[in-house]
Amino acid sequence: MARKRALPVGWYPDTGPECNRMIEEFLGGFVAPEGKWVGGIVPHAGWFFSGQATARVMKTLSSASPVDRVVVYGGHLHGGADPIVYTDDSWETPLGPQRLDTAIAQELISSKLAVAPERNFADNTVEVQLPFVRHFFQEASVIAVHSPSSDAAIRLGSTLVEIVRQRGLKTVYVGSADLTHYGPNYGFSPKGTGAAAVNWVKTENDHSLIDKAVAMRAVEVLEDARIRHNTCSAGPIASVVASAAKLGATSGKLIEYYTSYDVMPGSSFVGYAAIVF
Repeated sequence: MARKRALPVGWYPDTGPECNRMIEEFLGGFVAPEGKWVGGIVPHAGWFFSGQATARVMKTLSSASPVDRVVVYGGHLHGGADPIVYTDDSWETPLGPQRLDTAIAQELISSKLAVAPERNFADNTVEVQLPFVRHFFQEASVIAVHSPSSDAAIRLGSTLVEIVRQRGLKTVYVGSADLTHYGPNYGFSPKGTGAAAVNWVKTENDHSLIDKAVAMRAVEVLEDARIRHNTCSAGPIASVVASAAKLGATSGKLIEYYTSYDVMPGSSFVGYAAIVF
């Protein structure tokens, strides 16, 4: 069964050529850092705002090609939720259907590591990444699973590495998470408004989480998010850190950081980080 696109065109284009054009534009002047990259953290807003950060992480990870599987850890789950894994055969994208690994999805469900989504479940954190996957990893299938903001995210990230390793699959891991949601639209304005608020988000609140993610301290990522409210999706960050650690990574690299305020200034804005491991 194919999963249909749920997000309107404002999130990302509706044609393959336009997706490819935007991705190439996002990469203008970017030189991917050298390294044996196994995972990354990307934002999940509409492409107009966060597409540049995502494209640059995906480009960096594509140096690991050929890749058999791309794990996309989606978010927006509270700490008490079970991980949710998509069991569809494929997912509609403007660049053609993206294959999903149904065998691994069923294994996660049968081993009680995840549950299937409820009927009509829709969320942007995975869908918005799939055209990027189709562009950079054309032969890969996707394992799409939402990670809760709890220790279950760490167990999931570590266990998934073992599952794909047993199958001999070359895999990269992507955590989908925006950072601080600040301003009246989000009911979070501890530093008021204006330049001082933007500076606080950039230099203190977001970087507190970024520093812990780059240092690969997954437990502290979950705790920092709970205390500082500096991400909507701590689970995916913890999962990808756990996966990267299982594969031998010892630190990450921040390749880009900005906020939606830098793209379109306003009283409400969101932070975006591009990190690779």
